[in-house]
Amino acid sequence: MKVLIVFAHPEPKSFNGALKDTAVSTLEEQGHEVQVTDLYQLKWRPELGPEDFVGERLNPDFLDLSVEQEHMFGTSTKPTPDVYAEQQKVLWCDLIIFQYSMWWFGMPAILKGWVDRVMTRGFAYATGRKYDTGVFKGRRAMVSATTGTASSLYEPDGVDGDINHILWPIHNGIFKYLGFDVLPPHMSWMPGRVTPEERQAYLDSYAARLRSIGSTEPLFFHPFADYGPDQRLKPGVVARSGFQWNPGTGQSHAEAAQAITPKKIAKAG
Repeated sequence: MKVLIVFAHPEPKSFNGALKDTAVSTLEEQGHEVQVTDLYQLKWRPELGPEDFVGERLNPDFLDLSVEQEHMFGTSTKPTPDVYAEQQKVLWCDLIIFQYSMWWFGMPAILKGWVDRVMTRGFAYATGRKYDTGVFKGRRAMVSATTGTASSLYEPDGVDGDINHILWPIHNGIFKYLGFDVLPPHMSWMPGRVTPEERQAYLDSYAARLRSIGSTEPLFFHPFADYGPDQRLKPGVVARSGFQWNPGTGQSHAEAAQAITPKKIAKAG
């Protein structure tokens, strides 16, 4: 398997760095090929703007990002060298892993900027090429993230909310939207506030997870056939994603939340 790790942490000696290093060594020991994109080391520019269009623009007087992206792709114009290099890595890999620390209930801006600039229209998605028919159908993607607080805060009744709900914009809005099979996330809870022995246990847990990565069952997402013409779940379809719920079936939010059980989330520790 070919694995791309997109690493987003400013400190190489951080626990996120240790998780990244553990992934590289474990996967290579299993015979997989690994590439790492270290966004801070690359000094990655996160903002998507006029500088991303190096060829002749379709409309030089008004910047419509998606239109210009599709035009660039359709005319076989290469993007900027940094974006082109990352797109080649994405095309190369069978599995992509986002490694980051949870900041403000999401990923760091530099990682979001990697998505904005690399996963462009025409290259990563297009009309009729998303979700079930996504460009990267048959490939896999997962999140490995750390938090600053305990796992109890990320339970359905926790003050921060269910971790599955927090990760939905990445799982569904990026990975699944582009066609990837989404693997359960691997969460390392507040590594900065546990003992060295517990941190080592986190790393051991991650290594064990990666040794069986090829047989890991993806998270469930409703196929497009479950949606009506308005792209809402059909009245008789019971929501099973753990995030959605379908009032048309009499289903409550609480009932839908049980669709993802604890065994579906790989929690370190």
